Amino acid sequence: MTRRRFLAVSALAAAAQPRPNVLFISVDDMNDWVGCLGGYNGVKTPNIDRLARSGVLFANAHCASPLCNPSRTALLTGMRPSTTGMYNNDQFWRPNLPNAVTIPMHFKANGYRVAGAGKVFHHTSGNNPPDQWDEFQLQVFDDPWYRRADWYPWNKRVPAPEGHPFNGLKNFQGEFDWGVIPAAEREYGDQKAIDFGLKFLSQSQSKPFFLAVGLWHPHIPMFAPQKYFDMYPPDKVKIPYTPDGDLDDVPKIGKEWAAVRREEYNRIAKEGKWRDAVRAYLASITFADAMIGRLLDGLDASRHAANTIVVFWSDNGWHLGEKEHWHKSTLWQRSTHVPLIIAGPGTRQHGQARKQAVSLLDIYPTLIELCGLPKRTECQGLSLRPQLENAAATRPPAVIDYLRGNHAVRTDRWRYIRYNDGTEELYDESVDREDWKNLAADPRYTALKKDLARWIPAKAAESKPERTAFDFDFDTYTYKRK
Repeated sequence: MTRRRFLAVSALAAAAQPRPNVLFISVDDMNDWVGCLGGYNGVKTPNIDRLARSGVLFANAHCASPLCNPSRTALLTGMRPSTTGMYNNDQFWRPNLPNAVTIPMHFKANGYRVAGAGKVFHHTSGNNPPDQWDEFQLQVFDDPWYRRADWYPWNKRVPAPEGHPFNGLKNFQGEFDWGVIPAAEREYGDQKAIDFGLKFLSQSQSKPFFLAVGLWHPHIPMFAPQKYFDMYPPDKVKIPYTPDGDLDDVPKIGKEWAAVRREEYNRIAKEGKWRDAVRAYLASITFADAMIGRLLDGLDASRHAANTIVVFWSDNGWHLGEKEHWHKSTLWQRSTHVPLIIAGPGTRQHGQARKQAVSLLDIYPTLIELCGLPKRTECQGLSLRPQLENAAATRPPAVIDYLRGNHAVRTDRWRYIRYNDGTEELYDESVDREDWKNLAADPRYTALKKDLARWIPAKAAESKPERTAFDFDFDTYTYKRK
């Protein structure tokens, strides 16, 4: 065969290959307490772990920002918060970034059927424009009695059930609750997103598809069926070790962030509920894992299994008392380190964890390359394809933004934090994964800090207007600047 004919035949064969589908699975506030990541000895995540064995686990993955809305907006638009000015949960991305082309929009514009359910974008109304999707099922909440009508107009509010709050902490408001609600396991809200995904996967598709299934768990309120609590006997649950004076070497801004909502942490500790709350977090993780298992089983049983890329990720991590903090919203390891697994077509060396620091910003360009879509110049992440094919491939550090002018730079070994007032932290994660010893004042690391600081964005965009600056109409999904 001549070279010209060989190239022609190869081109025809490539053109005949169907474009891969994408199953895009997300969880909320899941830190590294996952079996394959080793963050908590004894956590039960058999389905996430089997996905890691069959694909590629990025064991050193970090969010673009340690808070739901800026993290998800960054991942789905491909642009970091310091570029877009999307820094907090009280911002609409669409009117502030009218020209942004999100992952589902890009797939839809390039011939994919695009569907989703649950929490993919941030969950409040105004953050999930319907033109993103061919079909979408909105988040179903486990606590419809709490959800305010202006933020969740599709939610049918009902009286709180007997026994609420289920954690036994009276006079605690809003989402801060945990326990077992009076509902069968299949009636939990996240199960509705799984049901949507299973139904979609059972159908034949005339086009390649992008299917996003977003789970709320283990986000607060941490509700799960009793059997998942039973997997963690109270006397076996371990609370995080918190050394005395852990915040003594932390700059003022870091201390202030750690103190946000500290009354919740203090009350948990004071009323003897710390172990109980950790148990609820573990139960919620394992419940999420079981639901992910349902979805993966459905994919395996479908006609789409061999040609579907699976992406599993969490939007940010979660503190459970480390640094005297509960919740997220810090630049420390506990808040930025997240699960990220990619499996299916385009992956090699399965089951061999990648140790390189990577960012959730890298997901968009990775999917573009794996699925053969047109590149988007605004994407600020880097394709993970080299790491998907070779566990030893090198790459630049991951950069995390939180609020304006605050950044962390994460390499395979180091975490460097610089706040907007110029104060710093430096941790050697090879021996200090909990960020206990700040090395920034040690003159031996001056050159290292300078080298890490060059990855920090040169400019940080002004914060975009918050939702109160707009009149938003849910029925027409339109925004009007006040």
